[in-house]
This record gives sequence, C-alpha cells and structure tokens, in this order.
Amino acid sequence: MGFGVTYADFSVEPARLANAQARYSGARFAGAHVVVGAGGTVAVDFEVEEPGDVVQATLTVTALVSKLGSAPGYAPMTVRLQGNVLAEDLTVPGGGDLPHDNVFAVPGDLLKPGTNTLEIQSSAKASSMLWLYRITLDPVWERGRSERALVAEAARDSVFAFRTELRPAHASSAPWQPAPRLLFHVDRDEQSLPAQLSWRGEDGAEASISFAAGMSGFFGCYRAQDGTAYEYRGDLTDRWPFADETENLSAATLHRFHTEEGWGGRWHRSADLRLLVDDGGAPVERVSWRDQRGNSGTAVLHTAFTDVEVTDVDASDEFDDAGEVAENLLDEKLSKWLARDDTARLDFTLARPAAVASYSLMSANDAPDRDPRDWTLHGSHDGRTWTPLDTRAGETFSGRFETREFALRGHARTYRHYRLDITRNSGSTETQLARVRFAGAPAGQAFTGYYQRHNEGPIGYRGTPVRTEDSALTAVPGLAAELEAAVSSLTETSRTLAALAAQLRKH
Repeated sequence: MGFGVTYADFSVEPARLANAQARYSGARFAGAHVVVGAGGTVAVDFEVEEPGDVVQATLTVTALVSKLGSAPGYAPMTVRLQGNVLAEDLTVPGGGDLPHDNVFAVPGDLLKPGTNTLEIQSSAKASSMLWLYRITLDPVWERGRSERALVAEAARDSVFAFRTELRPAHASSAPWQPAPRLLFHVDRDEQSLPAQLSWRGEDGAEASISFAAGMSGFFGCYRAQDGTAYEYRGDLTDRWPFADETENLSAATLHRFHTEEGWGGRWHRSADLRLLVDDGGAPVERVSWRDQRGNSGTAVLHTAFTDVEVTDVDASDEFDDAGEVAENLLDEKLSKWLARDDTARLDFTLARPAAVASYSLMSANDAPDRDPRDWTLHGSHDGRTWTPLDTRAGETFSGRFETREFALRGHARTYRHYRLDITRNSGSTETQLARVRFAGAPAGQAFTGYYQRHNEGPIGYRGTPVRTEDSALTAVPGLAAELEAAVSSLTETSRTLAALAAQLRKH
C-alpha cells in the first residue's frame, strides 16, 4: 500500500501537516518558515503501511540559508531517514530571498512498516540560520502528488486579512505609519493562491504588492488619491475559507461573475470568478493578479445593464401596402412604421423578462404632424394585465430621424411585455415612428480583461454578475425547470378561469 500524501508545511503556524507529526529542537517559527539554529533539528514522523511496493521515494526539502550581512551565509544541512544519512553537510544556497527545492532519492528499502522518522539538522558549525519552508515525500512514480495536495489545502483558506503600514517614498528614515486593514479574496476555482496583486480604486488611488512565501506578509507600493507615493507593507493577521458571510465582513462589494474566455475565434464558458479587495478606501475599479502557478489576469470593472432583446412587435394598425409595418421599428435601416389613425398601440415582446431603465423613439422621415405627442409606456408579465410605467404629454421632435430618449422614473421592475400606447399625435390622421429601442437597467458590475496561463499567450476574459436568483436556482438540481413548468401551469389556469368568467357573464 505504501504511504499516502505526506507533507509538512512550515509557512504557517502551527505547521500544516498531512500523514506527519513534527518535532523541533533548537528551532522556532518565524512567520513564513522555521528557523533552525546551529545543531538544531526538525524531525518529521510519518506512517508507512506496506513499503514493499515502493522501490524508491522522492523527498523534497525546501530551504534557504539566511544572510550574514552582505555575505551569503553558511548553514550546511544533514538529512537522515531512520538514522541513515541521505545527505551530509549539504551546503544549501544562501544570500537570496527565494527558498530552494533540494530533491533526494530515497531507497525503498529504508522505509519500514509503521512510523518512519525523517530528520533535517543544521550543522553545529553553522554561522547563520537554516530556514526550513516545507517537506514533501512521494513514491517515485507519483512525484509531485503531495505538493499538489499541499497547494490545494493552502488554497482552501483563500480569504486574507493583513495589518498594513505606509511610509513616504524615498524617506527611509521616516517611521512606518499604521494604515487601514487590507482584506482580499481572488478565486477562479484553480486552487492557487496569489503571488502578486494590484488594484485601482474608483477615486484613483492604486497599489501593487507581492507576497512572502506562505502569504505571511507583503511588500509593495501605494499611490494615494492626491498622487503621493508610499512604500506599503503588511503582516498577515487572519485567513479563512470563503463563505457567503464573507461579504458581510467588508464595506466593499464582493463581486461574483460568470466568466468566459475568448480563444479560437469565439467565447467559451469558464469557471466563476470571485473578487474582493478592500483597502479601506474607495471600491476597486481594476484588479490584476499573478498566482503561484504563474497564471495572471486583469479585470476592469464596469456597469452591466440588463439585456433587452425584443423578439416580436405587434401594432394596432400598420400600412402593409407600402411596407411600413411594425417590424421596421426593430431593424437598423431608416425605414418606418405607419398607422392610419391619430392614436396607436405598439406591443413589444422580449426574449426574456428584463428591467427597462429608459426607452428611445426615433421620428420618421416626413410629416412632423404624424409624430407622437402624448403616450404611456406600460409593462406586463403576461401580455394581458398592464402596469403604467411612464406617461408623457406635449412631446415634440425637432427634426426628421431624430432620436429622443426617455428615462423611467423610480426603480425599474422586470417585465416580459412592454406596450407603447400613443393617445395623441401632432395633428395628423396618421401616426408614425422610425425606430423604438429599450435600454436595460443597471444590473451590477461586469468586467472585461485578459487571462494568461503559465507559458501560454494571453486570451480574452470577461464576466457578467452572478444574480442572487442564479445561485438559488442552481443550488437545487432541476428547480429552474420545475418553476418554469409551474408558471406555465398557472398561466394556463388563469386563462381557463378567465374564459369561464366570460361565459358566466353572458348567461
């Protein structure tokens, strides 16, 4: 049977462990790693069920040697398994800021059933510190399994809160000053944490930061609304898994998007994206990130509007012989609709129910006295019961093919049918228009941007807001279809009752 996922992640305290227990001697936690002093040891006990089928294992020890002033530092490392030396006084590179993966082949005959012990020891001759970040152990044929599991587990706690500080740029002697908490969450369902993050607020303030290993802290820069530049740093204070209650923790909006990726000449559905960045200032209008796998993306937020697609229009009258029919109101040609009456009615059916924030009318090519002057716009769910939405009186058009837009007052409600009831024109015995359009009400924020996977080219990336009803309907399989069937049934019942009532009135 061998052994399962085995790792020890020292980038968090307490250490994140799988099939392992850790013991320390002459070592201590220091944020993103364990500091091992001269002669100190970190021991990891792990369980093996049946080692006979493991011909070899792959051990990865991620470590770094601390600097000695301007010198690289010196802290040789010895690695033992069951007391057997795998590497002795290995000089781990130092002097940099990034830890190194040291990979060892472990002979399968060193493993035993039950508890096995791996020891990482810093030499007693060390003159600086050995920084230990993580350890993974896998059968050779499944190399990387534990690393992937570790990354997935770390990404589970994907909401971060940092205590932050600011210091004026080019003022190294100036003290750091406390700044508002930074709260963020970026998740497109790829189980990978951010390595870099930047954003811009609606007030023009912007920041760009890079994270330490294990997300224990960050460093970057910040430019305030007035243009003043600062150094910017933060220390992790808390992190937790995402839940719906997260939205209540921040004054900023948690954005949820249905997304699409553009490649191969068309758009393809991709995983939903959640974005939350709250630095105590204005809401964000742009967010960019690069994750720990090297993938990067940018989202520019903008207002989304309800999609209003008219599929059918019916008129109380139209001039068929001249081709001046109601359908002309929906196309882009400079044609027109004409009714041979001084009043008229136009009924519009949408592809799906939508909230309308405004509508526009375009005057036709001739005869200004045929222009509508008084009218009321109505909305309806079923095409029979109508609710007045907007009433106009004494309106005029100053020219031919002139478009005028009319905003609806108050909160826009969702309807499937809209009726333009023209009750008076400008004096003619005929009424005409060239075009009618409906504009959707604001429906949250969408985004446009790009996404680029590691070692691939950039592709289009866009998103539309996830509506509350979307989440409710998708939470129960088949619920949307059941509700649609129920609505259809109620509509049919309503029609039947109306017919019965009409018959009763006749008798």
